[in-house]
Amino acid sequence: DLMLIEAVLTGAVRGGPAILFATLGETVIERSGGIYLGTEGSMLAGALSAYIVGIETGSPGLGVLAGIAAGAALALIHAAVVIGRGANMIATGLTVTFLALGLTALFGQDYVGVGVEAIEAWPIPGLSSLPFVGPILFDHDPLTYLSFVAGPILWWVFYRTRTGLLLRSTGERPEVLHTYGVSPGRVRVLALAVGGGLAGLGGAQLSTASTLNWSEGMTQGRGFVAVALVIFAGWNPLKAIGGAYLFSGAVALQLQLQARGWDVNRYLLEAMPYLLVIAVLAAFSRCRVLSAPEDLANVFEHPST
Repeated sequence: DLMLIEAVLTGAVRGGPAILFATLGETVIERSGGIYLGTEGSMLAGALSAYIVGIETGSPGLGVLAGIAAGAALALIHAAVVIGRGANMIATGLTVTFLALGLTALFGQDYVGVGVEAIEAWPIPGLSSLPFVGPILFDHDPLTYLSFVAGPILWWVFYRTRTGLLLRSTGERPEVLHTYGVSPGRVRVLALAVGGGLAGLGGAQLSTASTLNWSEGMTQGRGFVAVALVIFAGWNPLKAIGGAYLFSGAVALQLQLQARGWDVNRYLLEAMPYLLVIAVLAAFSRCRVLSAPEDLANVFEHPST
């Protein structure tokens, strides 16, 4: 069914940026030698902040900026507790997510079902009218177009700039940075701010450009999936693109199958994207382990930093 394939691919591209931005953000954090299980919380904070600010100001652009700021702010709370006070990194990340779940449920209850100030699609003249590929690739919002280049840009920063070298050195041999007068702790704080901001951007895209609504817990575990996809991608931003769109494609497929009334258990369909992630991780995780930043192992051996 060509129409089904087109609908699934279009849905995958429309829904992919949310998980991709979060995955890229977590990649930045883990490249610095940390792990942020609050990615889910930053996505939720970004989704609600973008939704509310967009409605109250009438500007979806300001909403997106608010989403980025909210995601970064939550990550900086994590940084203050973990890096500033030496708390357990894994437990703190989970606590941050639960904090975001509670706060977004509280402040978002009055916005459930309220019309969103949506980010409008920007059809690319000439290309958006092409049969099949036009709707799939060239009729989307600007954040979706940004996601097309976000992975390559981040790869370039990692491997072709001094900033990327400092980031990767922090995740591999942080003691070396002291020789050059650079604080690994400060690098990790900045990495958390950037990673949280990217997760907030993903949440903003989800609520104001993809689903066009707000509901409690609307990220549905995408932040945790993003953490898993970093391992699948071998901490490589380019490979993260494939993982993110594979997951969003599975989500789009299950939605299309439900809409077409296929005789498949609804709950099995809803579980399919997450089962796919588990299967992919089981297949690829062992061969990815050598790609992990060397200092990242300390997160599990000594979770406080």
